[in-house]
Amino acid sequence: MAAPMREPTFWILTALAAEPRHGYGVIQQAAALSGGRVRLQAGTLYAALDRLAAEGLVEVDREELVDGRIRRYYRLTDPGAAALSAETERLRAGLDAATAQLRRFGLGPAGAHRFGGRVAW
Repeated sequence: MAAPMREPTFWILTALAAEPRHGYGVIQQAAALSGGRVRLQAGTLYAALDRLAAEGLVEVDREELVDGRIRRYYRLTDPGAAALSAETERLRAGLDAATAQLRRFGLGPAGAHRFGGRVAW
């Protein structure tokens, strides 16, 4: 069983799953996919992209010259997609276990239920 993926890594790989993106595009997509909860900083992102490239999970797709600066696009590799899939399944198993436990309180994602005067799920 692989170690849990760090949250920034999860969101970077998720942001790259649909299409290649440049760094700022990864930052924007991670924020959008997480509902604004994840805000990657440029330094964190580029250090992570270097590490992920060294691990073979992402690779440079292409480079473009924009306003005199090189814009590098990254894409998810097959091993990166497999790692993201494995992490998704690990998270799903945890969610399923927590949901099963919460059902004893009448809570769960199957629909909205009242508990203690508030609505959950």
